[in-house]
Amino acid sequence: MKHVVVLTGAGISADSGLATFRDAGGLWEGYDIEDVASIEGWYRDKTNVLQFYNIRRKQAADSKPNSAHYALVSLEEKFDVSIITQNVDDLHERAGSGKVLHLHGMLRQARSEIDENLIIEIGTDPIQLGDKAPDGSQLRPNVVWFGEAVPMIEKAYELVTDADIFIIVGTSLAVYPAAGLINFAADEIPKYLIDPSVPDAYLDQSWKHIKKKAAEGLPELVEQLLSED
Repeated sequence: MKHVVVLTGAGISADSGLATFRDAGGLWEGYDIEDVASIEGWYRDKTNVLQFYNIRRKQAADSKPNSAHYALVSLEEKFDVSIITQNVDDLHERAGSGKVLHLHGMLRQARSEIDENLIIEIGTDPIQLGDKAPDGSQLRPNVVWFGEAVPMIEKAYELVTDADIFIIVGTSLAVYPAAGLINFAADEIPKYLIDPSVPDAYLDQSWKHIKKKAAEGLPELVEQLLSED
């Protein structure tokens, strides 16, 4: 069974109604991105950061998987599918995908402020200032912010290196280290980018660029792959 590795970004969630940082132009629900998506912002104003992610958590819970998410589930009929996502929602899991690696954490989880490995499931519950982890530290969102390491990136490198087919959908390839995953795909394998815009990273002629939104382009590609196999 061929191994299909799929890197998904904000564009696939945008088709479920979740706004992206890029579309927000630096602001998201009235919050400045630098204030709520950086470790420096956390230490400046923890209450502000917690409120922002409480809003995002509710928005994600109210959203539903779209045709792109379900297309990846159907791809499992004939392929071994590994999803690497930059998204912090759980739409892939709710659609039914079996193997999902979250590079940047998950909204439905909280973690200790001082121990990144002390993670608890909170579902849709808010996090408030004063809520404590089991080690006594303040709970924070289990989300990787600018200025922090990406714990799962090595595992992602391994998955892409092992891919027989590599698909990137809904990402501008502007955020590192995730954008660097393109360098780990074998030269000879089929590679696809699904996104209406031109990516920030350079892609050579071995890539096929499908200039459509995720909810349209991904189901078409999946149908093609299933018919060819």
